[in-house]
Amino acid sequence: MTDRALWHGQAHMPTSQAHRLTIKGGEGAWLTTSDGQRLLDATASLWHANVGHGRERIARAAYEQMKTLETYHVFGRFANEPALDLADRLADIGPIDGGRVMLTSGGSDSIELACKLARRHWQLEGRPEKTTIVSRETSYHGLHGYGTSIAGLEYNREGYGSQSLIPETLRIPANDIAAATAMLAAHGTENIAAIVFEPVIGTGGIVGPVDGYLAGLQAFARANDILLIADEVITGFGRVGTMFACERYDISPDMVVMAKGLTSGYAPLGAVLVSPRIADRFFDGADAPMFRHGLTYSGHATACVVAQENLDIIEEEGLVERSAHLEDVLARAVAPLADHPLVEEVRSGSAFLAGIQIVADVKGDDVAFECVRRGVLTRTIHANTLQICPPFVATEAEVELIATTIADALDSI
Repeated sequence: MTDRALWHGQAHMPTSQAHRLTIKGGEGAWLTTSDGQRLLDATASLWHANVGHGRERIARAAYEQMKTLETYHVFGRFANEPALDLADRLADIGPIDGGRVMLTSGGSDSIELACKLARRHWQLEGRPEKTTIVSRETSYHGLHGYGTSIAGLEYNREGYGSQSLIPETLRIPANDIAAATAMLAAHGTENIAAIVFEPVIGTGGIVGPVDGYLAGLQAFARANDILLIADEVITGFGRVGTMFACERYDISPDMVVMAKGLTSGYAPLGAVLVSPRIADRFFDGADAPMFRHGLTYSGHATACVVAQENLDIIEEEGLVERSAHLEDVLARAVAPLADHPLVEEVRSGSAFLAGIQIVADVKGDDVAFECVRRGVLTRTIHANTLQICPPFVATEAEVELIATTIADALDSI
Protein backbone atom coordinates (compact mmCIF):
# COMPACT_ATOMS: atom_id res chain seq x y z
CA MET A 1 0.00 0.00 0.00
CA THR A 2 1.56 3.30 -1.09
CA ASP A 3 -1.03 5.81 0.06
CA ARG A 4 -0.17 5.87 3.77
CA ALA A 5 -0.46 8.84 6.15
CA LEU A 6 3.24 9.07 7.05
CA TRP A 7 4.99 12.15 5.62
CA HIS A 8 8.66 11.21 5.31
CA GLY A 9 11.41 13.65 6.24
CA GLN A 10 13.57 15.16 3.48
CA ALA A 11 11.49 13.35 0.86
CA HIS A 12 9.88 13.84 -2.53
CA MET A 13 6.73 12.08 -1.41
CA PRO A 14 5.49 10.69 -4.76
CA THR A 15 8.88 9.00 -5.19
CA SER A 16 9.06 7.88 -1.57
CA GLN A 17 5.62 6.33 -1.63
CA ALA A 18 6.31 4.55 -4.90
CA HIS A 19 9.62 3.09 -3.70
CA ARG A 20 9.10 2.86 0.07
CA LEU A 21 11.52 0.49 1.82
CA THR A 22 10.09 -0.53 5.20
CA ILE A 23 12.59 -1.85 7.75
CA LYS A 24 11.10 -4.42 10.11
CA GLY A 25 14.01 -5.78 12.13
CA GLY A 26 17.73 -5.62 12.70
CA GLU A 27 20.59 -7.53 14.26
CA GLY A 28 24.20 -6.39 14.35
CA ALA A 29 25.04 -4.79 11.02
CA TRP A 30 22.07 -6.36 9.24
CA LEU A 31 18.47 -5.36 8.63
CA THR A 32 15.33 -7.18 7.56
CA THR A 33 12.66 -5.50 5.43
CA SER A 34 8.91 -6.00 5.71
CA ASP A 35 9.00 -8.32 2.69
CA GLY A 36 11.79 -10.45 4.17
CA GLN A 37 14.86 -9.14 2.36
CA ARG A 38 18.08 -9.14 4.38
CA LEU A 39 20.23 -6.02 3.94
CA LEU A 40 23.69 -5.04 5.16
CA ASP A 41 23.27 -1.60 6.74
CA ALA A 42 26.02 0.44 5.10
CA THR A 43 24.69 3.70 6.56
CA ALA A 44 24.16 2.80 10.25
CA SER A 45 20.64 4.13 9.67
CA LEU A 46 21.08 7.92 9.80
CA TRP A 47 24.76 7.68 10.86
CA HIS A 48 23.88 6.48 14.36
CA ALA A 49 23.62 2.67 14.75
CA ASN A 50 27.21 2.45 15.98
CA VAL A 51 26.81 -0.57 18.31
CA GLY A 52 24.58 -2.33 15.81
CA HIS A 53 20.92 -3.27 15.87
CA GLY A 54 19.04 -5.50 18.28
CA ARG A 55 21.05 -5.04 21.49
CA GLU A 56 18.91 -6.77 24.10
CA ARG A 57 20.88 -5.38 27.05
CA ILE A 58 20.00 -1.83 26.00
CA ALA A 59 16.32 -2.76 25.72
CA ARG A 60 16.43 -4.35 29.17
CA ALA A 61 18.09 -1.28 30.68
CA ALA A 62 15.31 0.88 29.27
CA TYR A 63 12.68 -1.52 30.56
CA GLU A 64 14.11 -1.54 34.09
CA GLN A 65 14.28 2.27 34.17
CA MET A 66 10.72 2.62 32.89
CA LYS A 67 9.50 0.36 35.67
CA THR A 68 11.10 2.73 38.19
CA LEU A 69 10.54 6.10 36.51
CA GLU A 70 10.03 6.68 32.80
CA THR A 71 11.28 10.25 33.20
CA TYR A 72 10.89 13.52 35.03
CA HIS A 73 11.81 16.92 33.66
CA VAL A 74 14.96 18.86 34.54
CA PHE A 75 13.52 22.38 34.52
CA GLY A 76 14.12 24.69 37.46
CA ARG A 77 15.26 22.82 40.55
CA PHE A 78 14.07 19.42 39.33
CA ALA A 79 16.32 16.60 38.17
CA ASN A 80 16.38 12.85 37.83
CA GLU A 81 19.28 10.59 38.72
CA PRO A 82 19.99 9.22 35.20
CA ALA A 83 20.28 12.77 33.83
CA LEU A 84 22.67 13.78 36.61
CA ASP A 85 24.81 10.68 36.11
CA LEU A 86 24.97 10.96 32.33
CA ALA A 87 25.88 14.65 32.42
CA ASP A 88 28.76 13.87 34.78
CA ARG A 89 29.99 11.11 32.50
CA LEU A 90 29.86 13.27 29.38
CA ALA A 91 31.71 16.07 31.16
CA ASP A 92 34.35 13.52 32.15
CA ILE A 93 34.91 11.96 28.71
CA GLY A 94 34.31 15.06 26.57
CA PRO A 95 37.07 17.20 25.01
CA ILE A 96 36.49 20.18 27.34
CA ASP A 97 37.94 20.27 30.85
CA GLY A 98 35.51 21.31 33.57
CA GLY A 99 32.59 21.56 31.18
CA ARG A 100 28.88 21.62 31.94
CA VAL A 101 26.27 19.62 30.05
CA MET A 102 22.82 20.54 28.81
CA LEU A 103 20.80 17.59 27.54
CA THR A 104 18.44 17.71 24.56
CA SER A 105 16.33 15.39 22.41
CA GLY A 106 18.76 15.18 19.48
CA GLY A 107 21.27 16.87 17.23
CA SER A 108 19.06 19.60 15.77
CA ASP A 109 17.96 20.53 19.29
CA SER A 110 21.59 20.70 20.36
CA ILE A 111 22.58 23.00 17.48
CA GLU A 112 19.67 25.30 18.36
CA LEU A 113 20.82 25.43 21.96
CA ALA A 114 24.49 26.03 21.15
CA CYS A 115 23.81 28.87 18.71
CA LYS A 116 21.44 30.61 21.12
CA LEU A 117 23.91 30.20 23.97
CA ALA A 118 26.71 31.67 21.87
CA ARG A 119 24.66 34.82 21.27
CA ARG A 120 23.58 34.96 24.91
CA HIS A 121 27.23 34.77 25.97
CA TRP A 122 28.24 37.86 24.01
CA GLN A 123 25.20 39.81 25.18
CA LEU A 124 26.30 39.15 28.76
CA GLU A 125 29.86 40.12 27.82
CA GLY A 126 28.57 43.53 26.82
CA ARG A 127 29.26 42.96 23.13
CA PRO A 128 25.77 42.97 21.62
CA GLU A 129 27.05 43.35 18.07
CA LYS A 130 28.43 39.80 18.11
CA THR A 131 25.42 37.94 16.69
CA THR A 132 26.56 36.26 13.46
CA ILE A 133 26.82 32.47 13.47
CA VAL A 134 29.27 31.16 10.87
CA SER A 135 29.27 27.71 9.27
CA ARG A 136 31.08 25.96 6.42
CA GLU A 137 29.83 25.56 2.86
CA THR A 138 28.26 22.11 2.30
CA SER A 139 27.86 21.61 6.06
CA TYR A 140 24.73 20.18 7.63
CA HIS A 141 23.55 21.02 11.14
CA GLY A 142 20.00 19.69 11.29
CA LEU A 143 16.81 21.44 10.29
CA HIS A 144 15.55 23.42 13.27
CA GLY A 145 15.54 27.21 12.99
CA TYR A 146 19.26 27.62 13.44
CA GLY A 147 20.18 24.41 11.64
CA THR A 148 18.21 25.54 8.61
CA SER A 149 19.70 29.03 8.78
CA ILE A 150 23.34 27.99 8.98
CA ALA A 151 23.06 25.08 6.54
CA GLY A 152 25.92 25.01 4.07
CA LEU A 153 23.65 23.11 1.69
CA GLU A 154 21.74 25.90 -0.02
CA TYR A 155 18.69 23.82 -0.93
CA ASN A 156 17.97 23.34 2.79
CA ARG A 157 17.60 27.13 3.17
CA GLU A 158 15.46 27.71 0.10
CA GLY A 159 11.70 28.24 -0.04
CA TYR A 160 11.07 30.15 3.18
CA GLY A 161 10.95 33.67 1.83
CA SER A 162 14.43 34.82 2.82
CA GLN A 163 18.04 33.79 2.37
CA SER A 164 18.14 32.59 5.97
CA LEU A 165 15.41 32.10 8.56
CA ILE A 166 17.71 33.78 11.07
CA PRO A 167 19.48 36.58 9.19
CA GLU A 168 22.73 36.85 11.14
CA THR A 169 24.49 33.91 9.47
CA LEU A 170 27.48 33.47 7.18
CA ARG A 171 28.97 30.53 5.29
CA ILE A 172 32.69 30.23 4.60
CA PRO A 173 34.69 27.95 2.25
CA ALA A 174 34.80 24.45 3.67
CA ASN A 175 38.50 23.64 3.22
CA ASP A 176 40.30 26.80 2.08
CA ILE A 177 41.57 28.51 5.22
CA ALA A 178 42.93 31.58 3.42
CA ALA A 179 39.61 32.23 1.68
CA ALA A 180 37.67 31.46 4.85
CA THR A 181 39.60 33.87 7.07
CA ALA A 182 39.47 36.57 4.40
CA MET A 183 35.68 36.27 4.31
CA LEU A 184 35.47 36.40 8.10
CA ALA A 185 37.64 39.50 8.20
CA ALA A 186 35.56 41.17 5.49
CA HIS A 187 32.37 40.46 7.42
CA GLY A 188 33.89 42.04 10.51
CA THR A 189 35.10 39.82 13.32
CA GLU A 190 33.53 42.19 15.83
CA ASN A 191 30.14 40.97 14.56
CA ILE A 192 30.80 37.21 14.78
CA ALA A 193 29.57 35.23 17.76
CA ALA A 194 30.65 31.72 16.82
CA ILE A 195 31.86 29.36 14.13
CA VAL A 196 30.03 26.02 13.95
CA PHE A 197 31.94 23.24 12.21
CA GLU A 198 31.72 19.53 11.52
CA PRO A 199 35.27 18.16 11.93
CA VAL A 200 34.40 15.79 9.10
CA ILE A 201 31.56 17.00 6.90
CA GLY A 202 28.92 14.26 6.77
CA THR A 203 25.74 14.83 4.78
CA GLY A 204 27.57 17.38 2.63
CA GLY A 205 29.44 14.53 0.93
CA ILE A 206 31.78 13.02 3.56
CA VAL A 207 34.64 15.49 3.34
CA GLY A 208 37.58 15.37 5.74
CA PRO A 209 39.54 18.48 6.72
CA VAL A 210 42.61 19.36 4.65
CA ASP A 211 45.82 19.79 6.61
CA GLY A 212 45.89 23.08 8.47
CA TYR A 213 42.26 24.04 7.96
CA LEU A 214 40.85 23.27 11.41
CA ALA A 215 44.00 24.50 13.15
CA GLY A 216 43.84 27.71 11.14
CA LEU A 217 40.19 28.18 11.93
CA GLN A 218 40.87 27.72 15.62
CA ALA A 219 43.79 30.16 15.59
CA PHE A 220 41.71 32.79 13.82
CA ALA A 221 38.81 32.33 16.23
CA ARG A 222 41.04 32.64 19.28
CA ALA A 223 42.76 35.75 17.91
CA ASN A 224 39.42 37.45 17.21
CA ASP A 225 37.22 36.50 20.19
CA ILE A 226 35.01 34.08 18.25
CA LEU A 227 33.56 30.99 19.90
CA LEU A 228 34.18 27.57 18.35
CA ILE A 229 31.29 25.08 18.31
CA ALA A 230 32.22 21.55 17.24
CA ASP A 231 29.29 19.70 15.71
CA GLU A 232 30.18 16.11 16.66
CA VAL A 233 26.70 14.71 16.07
CA ILE A 234 28.15 12.23 13.54
CA THR A 235 31.81 12.09 14.58
CA GLY A 236 31.32 11.81 18.35
CA PHE A 237 31.58 8.57 20.32
CA GLY A 238 34.13 6.79 18.16
CA ARG A 239 33.37 7.39 14.49
CA VAL A 240 36.84 8.91 13.90
CA GLY A 241 38.77 6.31 15.92
CA THR A 242 38.92 8.53 18.99
CA MET A 243 36.02 9.25 21.32
CA PHE A 244 35.65 12.70 19.75
CA ALA A 245 37.05 14.18 16.55
CA CYS A 246 38.35 17.18 18.50
CA GLU A 247 40.91 14.81 20.04
CA ARG A 248 42.06 13.42 16.70
CA TYR A 249 42.29 16.83 15.07
CA ASP A 250 43.64 18.65 18.17
CA ILE A 251 40.85 21.19 18.50
CA SER A 252 39.84 22.84 21.80
CA PRO A 253 36.24 24.00 21.27
CA ASP A 254 34.05 26.19 23.46
CA MET A 255 31.08 23.89 22.93
CA VAL A 256 30.62 20.36 21.61
CA VAL A 257 27.31 19.29 20.08
CA MET A 258 26.47 15.59 20.55
CA ALA A 259 23.71 13.16 19.57
CA LYS A 260 23.41 10.05 17.31
CA GLY A 261 26.24 7.86 18.68
CA LEU A 262 25.38 8.94 22.22
CA THR A 263 22.64 6.29 22.24
CA SER A 264 23.38 4.58 18.89
CA GLY A 265 19.79 5.50 18.04
CA TYR A 266 18.18 3.37 20.76
CA ALA A 267 16.55 6.52 22.16
CA PRO A 268 16.38 10.15 20.96
CA LEU A 269 18.94 12.12 22.97
CA GLY A 270 21.43 14.90 22.43
CA ALA A 271 23.73 17.04 24.52
CA VAL A 272 25.86 20.17 24.46
CA LEU A 273 29.10 20.23 26.41
CA VAL A 274 29.86 23.83 27.39
CA SER A 275 33.23 25.23 28.45
CA PRO A 276 33.73 26.99 31.80
CA ARG A 277 34.41 30.20 29.86
CA ILE A 278 30.74 30.27 28.93
CA ALA A 279 29.05 28.23 31.64
CA ASP A 280 30.63 29.43 34.88
CA ARG A 281 28.77 32.74 35.05
CA PHE A 282 25.45 30.87 35.03
CA PHE A 283 26.48 28.77 38.04
CA ASP A 284 28.12 31.34 40.33
CA GLY A 285 26.48 33.77 42.76
CA ALA A 286 22.98 34.84 43.72
CA ASP A 287 22.90 37.30 40.83
CA ALA A 288 23.88 34.71 38.19
CA PRO A 289 21.95 35.18 34.93
CA MET A 290 19.56 32.56 33.51
CA PHE A 291 19.70 30.88 30.15
CA ARG A 292 16.03 30.60 29.29
CA HIS A 293 16.15 27.50 27.19
CA GLY A 294 14.88 23.97 27.75
CA LEU A 295 13.02 21.05 26.20
CA THR A 296 10.31 18.86 27.67
CA TYR A 297 12.33 15.71 27.10
CA SER A 298 15.81 17.07 27.79
CA GLY A 299 17.35 14.81 30.41
CA HIS A 300 14.77 12.09 29.69
CA ALA A 301 15.55 9.46 32.33
CA THR A 302 15.06 6.40 30.13
CA ALA A 303 17.03 7.92 27.25
CA CYS A 304 19.87 8.72 29.66
CA VAL A 305 19.97 5.12 30.91
CA VAL A 306 20.03 3.94 27.29
CA ALA A 307 22.99 6.25 26.64
CA GLN A 308 24.86 4.88 29.64
CA GLU A 309 24.35 1.29 28.47
CA ASN A 310 25.43 2.24 24.95
CA LEU A 311 28.60 3.91 26.27
CA ASP A 312 29.32 0.86 28.43
CA ILE A 313 29.13 -1.35 25.34
CA ILE A 314 31.44 0.97 23.40
CA GLU A 315 34.00 0.83 26.22
CA GLU A 316 33.69 -2.88 27.07
CA GLU A 317 33.92 -4.05 23.47
CA GLY A 318 36.67 -1.63 22.45
CA LEU A 319 34.52 -0.21 19.68
CA VAL A 320 36.39 3.08 19.39
CA GLU A 321 39.56 1.17 18.65
CA ARG A 322 37.61 -1.11 16.33
CA SER A 323 36.33 1.93 14.44
CA ALA A 324 39.92 3.12 13.98
CA HIS A 325 40.91 -0.29 12.59
CA LEU A 326 37.90 -0.50 10.28
CA GLU A 327 38.60 3.00 8.92
CA ASP A 328 41.71 1.59 7.27
CA VAL A 329 39.86 -1.52 6.10
CA LEU A 330 37.19 0.65 4.51
CA ALA A 331 39.70 2.98 2.86
CA ARG A 332 41.47 0.01 1.26
CA ALA A 333 38.19 -1.58 0.20
CA VAL A 334 36.84 1.48 -1.58
CA ALA A 335 40.12 2.63 -3.14
CA PRO A 336 39.66 0.56 -6.36
CA LEU A 337 36.33 2.29 -6.98
CA ALA A 338 38.23 5.47 -7.85
CA ASP A 339 39.20 3.85 -11.15
CA HIS A 340 35.63 3.03 -12.15
CA PRO A 341 34.44 5.14 -15.11
CA LEU A 342 31.20 6.02 -13.30
CA VAL A 343 32.98 7.32 -10.18
CA GLU A 344 33.96 10.97 -9.92
CA GLU A 345 35.80 10.74 -6.58
CA VAL A 346 36.29 8.45 -3.58
CA ARG A 347 36.60 10.17 -0.20
CA SER A 348 37.80 8.20 2.84
CA GLY A 349 40.53 8.14 5.48
CA SER A 350 39.27 10.87 7.82
CA ALA A 351 36.91 8.63 9.83
CA PHE A 352 35.17 5.26 9.57
CA LEU A 353 33.24 6.84 6.70
CA ALA A 354 33.49 6.94 2.94
CA GLY A 355 31.78 8.84 0.16
CA ILE A 356 31.62 7.51 -3.39
CA GLN A 357 30.78 10.41 -5.68
CA ILE A 358 29.11 9.22 -8.88
CA VAL A 359 29.62 11.08 -12.16
CA ALA A 360 27.02 13.74 -12.83
CA ASP A 361 25.27 12.02 -15.74
CA VAL A 362 24.45 8.90 -13.69
CA LYS A 363 21.86 9.12 -10.91
CA GLY A 364 23.34 8.10 -7.60
CA ASP A 365 19.88 6.96 -6.55
CA ASP A 366 19.93 4.39 -9.36
CA VAL A 367 23.19 3.00 -8.01
CA ALA A 368 21.83 2.97 -4.45
CA PHE A 369 18.67 1.16 -5.60
CA GLU A 370 20.80 -1.45 -7.37
CA CYS A 371 22.91 -1.92 -4.23
CA VAL A 372 19.75 -2.58 -2.22
CA ARG A 373 18.62 -5.10 -4.82
CA ARG A 374 21.97 -6.84 -4.27
CA GLY A 375 21.66 -6.82 -0.47
CA VAL A 376 23.50 -3.68 0.70
CA LEU A 377 21.59 -0.65 1.93
CA THR A 378 23.17 2.68 1.03
CA ARG A 379 21.72 6.02 -0.03
CA THR A 380 22.66 9.17 -1.90
CA ILE A 381 23.71 12.32 -0.06
CA HIS A 382 24.99 15.67 -1.36
CA ALA A 383 26.88 15.86 -4.66
CA ASN A 384 25.53 12.56 -6.01
CA THR A 385 27.54 10.72 -3.36
CA LEU A 386 26.87 7.25 -1.94
CA GLN A 387 27.11 7.25 1.86
CA ILE A 388 29.14 4.57 3.63
CA CYS A 389 28.95 4.67 7.42
CA PRO A 390 28.76 1.11 8.78
CA PRO A 391 28.09 0.12 12.39
CA PHE A 392 31.24 -0.40 14.44
CA VAL A 393 30.30 -4.06 14.88
CA ALA A 394 30.57 -4.78 11.15
CA THR A 395 33.20 -7.37 10.24
CA GLU A 396 36.05 -6.75 7.83
CA ALA A 397 34.32 -9.05 5.36
CA GLU A 398 31.09 -7.02 5.64
CA VAL A 399 32.98 -3.76 5.08
CA GLU A 400 34.59 -5.26 1.98
CA LEU A 401 31.19 -6.55 0.82
CA ILE A 402 29.89 -2.98 0.78
CA ALA A 403 32.63 -1.92 -1.62
CA THR A 404 32.34 -4.91 -3.93
CA THR A 405 28.56 -4.58 -4.06
CA ILE A 406 28.87 -0.94 -5.10
CA ALA A 407 31.35 -2.01 -7.79
CA ASP A 408 28.95 -4.66 -9.05
CA ALA A 409 26.07 -2.19 -9.02
CA LEU A 410 28.10 0.30 -11.05
CA ASP A 411 29.07 -2.40 -13.54
CA SER A 412 25.42 -3.36 -14.00
CA ILE A 413 24.50 0.25 -14.76
